[in-house]
Amino acid sequence: MGKVWFVGAGPGDPELITVKGRGLIEKADAILFAGSLVSEATTRWAKSGCEIQDSKGMDLEQIVGWLIEQAQDNRTVIRLQTGDPGLYGALIEMVQPLDEAGIEVGVVPGVSSAMASAAAGVESLTLPEVTQTVILTRVEGRTPMPSGESLPELAQHHCTLCLFLSITLLKKVQTDLLAAGWPEESPILVVHKASWPDEEKIIRGTLADIRDKCRAEKVNSQAMIIVSPTIGARHWSELKKSKLYDKSFSHRFRKGISE
Repeated sequence: MGKVWFVGAGPGDPELITVKGRGLIEKADAILFAGSLVSEATTRWAKSGCEIQDSKGMDLEQIVGWLIEQAQDNRTVIRLQTGDPGLYGALIEMVQPLDEAGIEVGVVPGVSSAMASAAAGVESLTLPEVTQTVILTRVEGRTPMPSGESLPELAQHHCTLCLFLSITLLKKVQTDLLAAGWPEESPILVVHKASWPDEEKIIRGTLADIRDKCRAEKVNSQAMIIVSPTIGARHWSELKKSKLYDKSFSHRFRKGISE
């Protein structure tokens, strides 16, 4: 049996794949990439003769069947997934049948669109004495949310929220955040296709107007919504600084200097 690697392709820019992920692509015998979300350019490092297949028209059974068939030829097989395989990637659903077939599995993490979106907007998801917590979640749609994880419940923490798979539910986002006590002027960052060359769109707004701005830009898919009290901090006149770099702060590499 060969080995199947689940490789995070990152958010879109082919150069944001990890060095390990690229190395596996270079030696792979077969690659199944999620063409609806992963740029085909990410497969450009594949060797001549590598079998490359787009899975966008395949269901779970067909995907798993393809991976098993390729691995039975003692190949290095890659399932190339958007972002990080462990986030909204159906990883375990694919791994279980491979385990049953006795096929070895490995996972290579990737850059999440949450991080790429923050980078695109030059934003920090955490700031001293503003918020130290980031929640990665989604709005309930066809997939129900577990008890205790609804957006109104999570939003009551008033920390950073990175909302995946929710751009078509912006009206619900507005309603749920208002219900959780977020003011209408709360800043929101929406990034469509973060890091995708020539396709990235950065939309800034408030809880009150972000839906209208996204509709005006015709953004209705592949977008990350970041709601955070840290948004826009780059332009704040006052900022609480990190203790780590304060000259009076001592740690094992530097002795603080008292004024």
